[in-house]
Amino acid sequence: MRNLKLFRTLEFRDIPAPGKPQCFCLRSEQETVLIGSEVGLIEVDPISKEVKNEIALVAEGFLPDDGSGCIVGIQDLLDQESVCVATASGDVVLCNLSTQQVECVGSVASGISVMSWSPDQELVLLATGQQTLIMMTKDFEPILEQQIHQGDFGESKFITVGWGKKETQFHGSEGRQAAFQLHLFLRSRKVRVWNREFALQSTSESVAGLGPALAWKPSGALIASTQDKPNQQDVVFFEKNGLLHGHFTLPFLKDEVKVNGLFWNVDSSVLAVWLEDLPKEENSILKTHVQLWTVGNYHWYLKQNLYFSTCGKNKPVALMWDPVTPFRLHVLCQGWHYLCYDWHWTTDRSSGDSSSDMAHVAVIDGHKVLVTVFRQTVIPPPMYTYQLLLPQPVNQVVFSALPQKSNDLAVLDAENQISVYRCVDSPSVDPTVKLGAVGGIGFKVSLTLPLLEKRYRIQFENNEDQEANLLKLSLLTWIQDDVFLAISHSPSGPQSIIYCLTVAPSEENEKQGQLNVRYNSSSLVICELDPTRQCLFEESVLGLTDRCRFYINGTELASNITSFAVCDEFLLLTTHSHTCQCFCLKDTSFKTLQAGLSCSNASNVETLRKVERGSRIVTVVPQDTKLILQMPRGNLEVVHHRALVLAQIRKWLDGLMFKEAFECMRKLRINLNLLHDHNPKVFLENVETFVRQIDSVNHMNLFFTELKEEDVTKTMYPPPVSSSVQLPRESDEKNIDLICDTLRAAMENINPQKFCLSILTSHVKKTTPELDVVLQKVHELQGNAASDSNAVSAEEALKYLLLLVDVNELYDHSLGTYDFDLVLMVAEKSQKDPKEYLPFLNTLKKMETNYQRFTIDKYLKRYEKAIGHLSKCGPEFFPECLNLIKDKNLYSKALKLYPPGSQQYKDISIAYGEHLLQGQLHEPAGLVFARSGAYDKALEAFQACGSWQQALCMAAHLNFTGDELASLGRTLAGKLVEQRKHSDAATVLEQYAQDYEEAVLLLLDGTAWEEALRMVYKYNRLDIIETNIKPSILEAQKNYMVFLDSQTTMFIRHKERLLVVRELKEQAQQMNLDEEGPRGQESDLFSETSSVMSGSDMSGKYSHSNSRISARSSKNRRKAERKKHSLKEGSPLEDLALLEALNEVVQSVEKLKDEIYHILKMLFLFAFDDQAKELQKAFEDTLQLIEKSLPEIWTLASQQNSATPILGPTSTANSIMASYQQQKTSTPVLDAELFIPPKINRRTQWKLCLLE
Repeated sequence: MRNLKLFRTLEFRDIPAPGKPQCFCLRSEQETVLIGSEVGLIEVDPISKEVKNEIALVAEGFLPDDGSGCIVGIQDLLDQESVCVATASGDVVLCNLSTQQVECVGSVASGISVMSWSPDQELVLLATGQQTLIMMTKDFEPILEQQIHQGDFGESKFITVGWGKKETQFHGSEGRQAAFQLHLFLRSRKVRVWNREFALQSTSESVAGLGPALAWKPSGALIASTQDKPNQQDVVFFEKNGLLHGHFTLPFLKDEVKVNGLFWNVDSSVLAVWLEDLPKEENSILKTHVQLWTVGNYHWYLKQNLYFSTCGKNKPVALMWDPVTPFRLHVLCQGWHYLCYDWHWTTDRSSGDSSSDMAHVAVIDGHKVLVTVFRQTVIPPPMYTYQLLLPQPVNQVVFSALPQKSNDLAVLDAENQISVYRCVDSPSVDPTVKLGAVGGIGFKVSLTLPLLEKRYRIQFENNEDQEANLLKLSLLTWIQDDVFLAISHSPSGPQSIIYCLTVAPSEENEKQGQLNVRYNSSSLVICELDPTRQCLFEESVLGLTDRCRFYINGTELASNITSFAVCDEFLLLTTHSHTCQCFCLKDTSFKTLQAGLSCSNASNVETLRKVERGSRIVTVVPQDTKLILQMPRGNLEVVHHRALVLAQIRKWLDGLMFKEAFECMRKLRINLNLLHDHNPKVFLENVETFVRQIDSVNHMNLFFTELKEEDVTKTMYPPPVSSSVQLPRESDEKNIDLICDTLRAAMENINPQKFCLSILTSHVKKTTPELDVVLQKVHELQGNAASDSNAVSAEEALKYLLLLVDVNELYDHSLGTYDFDLVLMVAEKSQKDPKEYLPFLNTLKKMETNYQRFTIDKYLKRYEKAIGHLSKCGPEFFPECLNLIKDKNLYSKALKLYPPGSQQYKDISIAYGEHLLQGQLHEPAGLVFARSGAYDKALEAFQACGSWQQALCMAAHLNFTGDELASLGRTLAGKLVEQRKHSDAATVLEQYAQDYEEAVLLLLDGTAWEEALRMVYKYNRLDIIETNIKPSILEAQKNYMVFLDSQTTMFIRHKERLLVVRELKEQAQQMNLDEEGPRGQESDLFSETSSVMSGSDMSGKYSHSNSRISARSSKNRRKAERKKHSLKEGSPLEDLALLEALNEVVQSVEKLKDEIYHILKMLFLFAFDDQAKELQKAFEDTLQLIEKSLPEIWTLASQQNSATPILGPTSTANSIMASYQQQKTSTPVLDAELFIPPKINRRTQWKLCLLE
């Protein structure tokens, strides 16, 4: 739905040259034009309007001096820096424009009628006067000569299969005569196609009325020509195989015009048709037409129509498209008048921002303007909403720039007349406005059609200029009701002229008006512009060049933009990467836009949307969500860009227009939680407005069912990044229960009968569904008669509930209400068999109330409630209650149901304690037994767990004798020794067994030297010091010395090996090993896992071996865990194993500080100074060794996983990959704590200063 809009006009009038122009060509690199005449060649610069070179071919003898010479072709040869000229007399001449040298490179005796060069200038083809074709190389060496008229079809001749010849088929008498009838009065031609080797490829059938014009589409798909038909003249297309492939009809009657030529532009998008009027009447004004046709959706549109005269100096003699710039057309007129037109694609659309703008888009098609109103209808081209019929072909369409009149449009035709159409409500009908694909029989069109207000003729000061260049006005703009602006190229210099067209005073009833022209000359740089918009804190101009470069105020933001549009505060763009991006221009900087356009994968899904390849923006409907895109083949697609949709929804919600927002969200699948989450406070304050606007039970139910705890403004629909306005929120947490309760209160206040189902939904949708309340309300509906026509019956409400809640769940909840009428009502609406639930319900009705409720709760697996009801049934039901308590582990709940002093309480406590004992929870079990008075069971439990204080307390409750206490004490002491609690065991033996000697020995075993010494002096057994204490201290000193020596040796060995392993790993990284490293922690386990895998494979054949394989697998896994960190040299994780071993050494030495301090005091007390100093010195050396080695072992590099990727300017691809591979294989994430150095507490006092 694009039009060709005139972009720039360049002309060079009255070129000073002899003779008359005959043909021309372009020199693209020099930007000059070569013109041939019967005298010679002339090179002109149309920009500076100078003659660069002249070559007189008459003087060289290649053209006759009587003026009868003719140049049939000119071609600029870039690689030879010359110009090739072919004359009608048969000479092929090379002219060097730099040296003015002329050389004849060949001559054809019969003359030359056409010279044509291949696009790559490797081959040249000459058509001679003897109806032959001569192909030569670029060096003019003949390749082959062929006759034009040949009897053979060509190499691509079709193989036909049919039912016989047409002459032998049965046609009837008339049909047979028709088959042999010859139409001799129609002229016919054939199209022949040769390949580059000059072999005839195909020949078309004889086409009656085929014209002489021929143009091969540069894309190679079609060959265009013309055909005269009985009542019309068509442009027809041939395929390369000679078959016809489509056509379109020229807007002329038969024998009204003749076609002089067809010309494709370089990108095959525009076909230029050069026509000339044929004389019909005397004194009739004849014109020459140059028409530009484009195709879209299989329809050919006439986009531009240029008028020239058929005689005089304004008659065209040649025209051609620019070989580089696709939409540049060059025209040469007979009076040495050169014209150059630049067009560009544009979409003519209305530019209003309010909802009154109907989003018009106008498409030019010859005498018609096809208008589509996208706000009301989306009609694919070539169809339309309505069309405007004009007396002359249309060249430009423009909509009013006034916001309140954006639907008005003006049309500039080929005769420089502007027709103004106004969209006003009027009962009158304009005959020039016709409806298209809307309306019909019995349908009323709710559409305001425009009315023709007046036609204005543009009156130039110099009529001669107007006759010489009718298309002198470009970029027409309608800025006010009676003022137009247009731009034209100055004929006197490289400047542009801004024309101001104002309406001349005239009578009101006149149908024809006049526009006066005023102009100011100024230099302009023109590109496709959008009207200025208030964005980016200033008035900005947005522009897009034909090379897809997008600018804002002269700053290039992107170079891959195919189309753009501005709607409200949004900028929408389509890109070469097949995306449509949408940016909010409000409070947005240039850097933000540039960063967003350069990023192909936008993080916010609102801004970017994938579209079909080649999509372009047609228009955006203002104050709506519709974005119209056109595909390359011409069809339309309506998309609702997420950014536009959410912006419009936010506007509606801010304006409390809940209904419009809801309908849009429902249609476009936007999560309805946004209605609340956009501004929770405002929503909750206006819930009655929300309910009244929605006014639909179904829509309210839909809203309830989509409610969820998630805040969609933080997850699904975050506000735009540029949005500086943050809506106030009382709490970050979303409360669904509050929303349901607030809406339910509003609905109950407005019309509880009408919104009954929605009220029920609000109960069900709460965090904890209130099914009991819902069922009770349904039960109330059953008892109340319907007084309102909108009231819902209990049956309808129950059917609806069954859609929200599972029928079995609803049945269970109804049963849990203990209301059998409600249960029957639910069961009847379910699919349950009455034979299943009726006997069960009848049985329940016969039971006592508490036992009945116990049975129901037990059936519903509500066991806590069940034992509560059963506890009220009497002591005869206690055994059943106790069994249920044991089965369901309800001891804590059950203890609350009986008084502490009752027998039931004690029985439950004993059962609870036994349950705890089964779980090896001896101490909690003992406490439960003790609380209930079961002291004997409590004693056993405390004795089993070693809680000697509680056990002795229970012995006191049981009134143990002295011997029994002594026996109990020895038993407890043995248990405590097993738990390495020597001090506690010694206390029990001393106080309860009166065996202080055994107590002293236990204290010595536990290295409690001072406590053992106290007890010796307490009982005055000083002999024990010599017999037991001193030997024990000396033995402990020796053991400590041996342990420290072994730990020191192990520490040094592991440390040295760790340094070697790290050095080897660094060397391996620097060598950039090509082979793949070991595959992590499982590399040394392949021998085991391979057998497991083979077992798994075999399990497919022998299923009985699965258990064995599973056992072997678990065994191997345990084995793998054990050897995960192997200290074996060369293992893949040896460095981790060494770190782990070193850590264990450090921790074990750190734990000895208190023990060393206590034994040093004992050694000094008993005058073992040498042994004390030896031990203190050894321990101090060990600590110093460890502290000195810590920074060397746990280095910063090792804390960073010892495999940080090697990056930087000196690294290579191999080194980086090797480091990453090393990182992947060296350290599992679970072993990260090994790289944290162990902590050493230097404040712990262990050294005895008396020994220094």
